[in-house]
Amino acid sequence: MVVVRNIFQLKFGKAREARDLWKEASAMMRKHGLPETRLLTDLTGQYYTLVAESSYESLSAYEEGTRKESGLAEFKAWYQKLVPLVESGRRELFSVVD
Repeated sequence: MVVVRNIFQLKFGKAREARDLWKEASAMMRKHGLPETRLLTDLTGQYYTLVAESSYESLSAYEEGTRKESGLAEFKAWYQKLVPLVESGRRELFSVVD
C-alpha cells in the first residue's frame, strides 16, 4: 500500500476557497473511479497548509491513477482554478508498514 500526500502552501486567506475547490475535485475523482482523497488542514506549523491524501495498492496503481487524472479535460479545468490559490507545494509518497 502507498500513501500519497500532495501538500499545498496556500496564499494568505485562500484556505476556504481551496477547501471548497477540493470538494469539487473529490466528486470528479469518484465519478471517474479514482481513489478517495482525504483532506487535511493545519492546526499547528505553517499557516494555510492543505494536504490531499490518497491511498493506492501500489506505485504502479498510483502512476496509472495519475495518468488517468491528468488526461481528463475536467481535471485540467479544475486545476487551473486551483493554481492561483497556491503559493507552493510538494508531494510525499509513503509505503505503509503494518
